[in-house]
Amino acid sequence: MFSQEVIWQADLALVGVMTLVGLGAMGLDKTIARKNGERVQRGKKPRRRIPEKTLFLIAALGGSLGVLAGMYLFRHKTKHKSFVFGVPLILAAQIALAWLLVTKLG
Repeated sequence: MFSQEVIWQADLALVGVMTLVGLGAMGLDKTIARKNGERVQRGKKPRRRIPEKTLFLIAALGGSLGVLAGMYLFRHKTKHKSFVFGVPLILAAQIALAWLLVTKLG
């Protein structure tokens, strides 16, 4: 139905979009975290943050490069061992899967 080239282009587009989503989610969560500190000091109710499960889901769905970049660009979640080891592990698994698909199908 679709050629392999079209499928690869769609896959790359998905990874690109999810990378941007991951980077944006990390930046947004860091911004909310900073502003919550200010809000609490003023006696206001803090805003809801992005759950860690959601950040991991974004990484697992192809946004691991963006989440990893956001971790170090925004200095966010870098003290959480689950992120420091988990996100690179997800990225490595995705790279290994892509390599397998390219060598076996390509």
